[in-house]
Amino acid sequence: RQMCIRDRYGHTHTVSSVAYSPDGTRIVTGSWDKIAKVWDAKTGQSLLDLKGHTGLIHSLAFSPNANRIVTGSSDSTARVWDTNTGKLLLVLKGHLDGLTSVAFSPCETRILTGSVDNMAKVWDANTGQPLLVLQGHSDELTSVAFNLEGTRIVTGSGDNTARVWEAKTGRAILELKGHSDGLTCVTFSADGTRIATGSFDHTAKIWDAKSGQALLDLNAGKNTVFSVAFSPDGTRIATGSGDKTAIVWDARTGQALLDLKGHISSINSLAFCPDGTQIVTGSDDKTAKVWDARTGHAI
Repeated sequence: RQMCIRDRYGHTHTVSSVAYSPDGTRIVTGSWDKIAKVWDAKTGQSLLDLKGHTGLIHSLAFSPNANRIVTGSSDSTARVWDTNTGKLLLVLKGHLDGLTSVAFSPCETRILTGSVDNMAKVWDANTGQPLLVLQGHSDELTSVAFNLEGTRIVTGSGDNTARVWEAKTGRAILELKGHSDGLTCVTFSADGTRIATGSFDHTAKIWDAKSGQALLDLNAGKNTVFSVAFSPDGTRIATGSGDKTAIVWDARTGQALLDLKGHISSINSLAFCPDGTQIVTGSDDKTAKVWDARTGHAI
């Protein structure tokens, strides 16, 4: 029997995005209620509310030093906040439509955004100035990510493909083709050798990040895979889907290891904590839950 450790209540609408701080002490949740909340990961206490977006929050991320949080919204902006005080530091304006995904570069100097306007943009994280525009997808971008070295970017799109780009120049390097419907999520493994993608076609796929070869198909049944995350050591991958469950898989063999059941609606986002022992999930049911990643049982 799988149980959640703690529920994060406090949002009044869908929890669309979740993330752990790099030291694992805090969790940030973003919601369609236009608010992001910072929580104590151990106690579940609410620490901060980040308010300012005029549209739904679809994505968020901590900076690698955990001093800043970036949020992306349907109001066509990304906002950068001080993690400790909640102060708004920057507003990134330039996309022509809502933002679907945001990420900090590992060196913390750049922010990556993806939008319904079919483009990804790279910004100076300190000044807010746009640095690069990544164009090539023929449909909206749904997810973006840096690799751990900050040298590569992966983007996922409603055009059924993911693309890999050179982060410094914006040059397109690879196109990952194989999904039969739009992509919902993309991520790199920590060592940068693999990419995971999730799709409306009810599957997740793992790809070789250098060659673009498909390595593994993970079948999630009859539901969209809305979120994918590698464990920090790369041995496992977690998927969250429209069937209200998250599944933990063996990232090499594709064997299902754990089902995390407890949400009463779709799981939109998930993340491993930095030591890989816990997973946080965010759902349409307005809650985030924390799980033991090794057993799925309550701690």
